[in-house]
Amino acid sequence: MHNNRIMDKVVEIIVDKLNVPAEEVVPSAHFANDLGADSLDQVELVMEFEKEFELDIKDDQATKLQTVGNVIKYLEEHLADG
Repeated sequence: MHNNRIMDKVVEIIVDKLNVPAEEVVPSAHFANDLGADSLDQVELVMEFEKEFELDIKDDQATKLQTVGNVIKYLEEHLADG
């Protein structure tokens, strides 16, 4: 999957789930500090990423996905393996 498609889909999911403007969803944006996500929001985002990208994100990995950039990097690495 191309990196632009990953980025576009990640942004789309975050905008939908957190109800934030797309221009705020940048790689450096922290889910809790910048986008206002609480712990439940973060769990739901991980579940949505798993569903959309058809992969299983382990709990210990999910807790490290604190920024948009972390998610994109994780997906790029793990989708390349598949």
